[in-house]
Amino acid sequence: MASQEIEALAGALARLPGLGPRSARRAVLWLIKRRQNALPELLHSLEAVRTTLVECHLCGNVDTCDPCGICADPRRDRRLLCVVEDVADLWALDRARLFAGRYHVLGGRLSALDGVRPEDLSIGRLLERIDMRGQTGGESGDESHIEEVVLAMNATLEGQTTAHYIAERLENRPVRVTQLAHGLPVGGELDYLDEGTLAQALRARRPV
Repeated sequence: MASQEIEALAGALARLPGLGPRSARRAVLWLIKRRQNALPELLHSLEAVRTTLVECHLCGNVDTCDPCGICADPRRDRRLLCVVEDVADLWALDRARLFAGRYHVLGGRLSALDGVRPEDLSIGRLLERIDMRGQTGGESGDESHIEEVVLAMNATLEGQTTAHYIAERLENRPVRVTQLAHGLPVGGELDYLDEGTLAQALRARRPV
């Protein structure tokens, strides 16, 4: 049996998403075998993140600087704003390097079952950013350029409810509101897809 300290480390790692008890023990053994180099490097990285981690006051992203690297990047298209539920969604979209604009993190999604209301999300801040359109100045001086809002909600009932609510709130504002398409995944076979995905794919069909 390992010591209490080693078991405690394995238990802490096992609580991370995607890691179970076995995977956590393998990670601990890997660190122990390379304790002269891997452990100090890991400890330094964790401490650096712990002491410098902040939430971007503009978009809600998590970074080690405020504004975050995305909001501060002058190469970003200020006319495009992509709304996502969580920071994980922002990172996933930006990792694909297919969206050249900036983001807005809601911090969750509307859910009557879980008691999550509009005021529990950063929808108010989103509307403030949109309402700055046509004004000059402001924080970083670039909020006034927003022309299109892309709703990148997850394809769940709660996600689509959130997207519908935001679209309604933006209906009378001078911005174009679009939504990510849902349908057939690349490489997917019809026989393995659920009815909801097939229905969405049929509704979103386009000319060839």
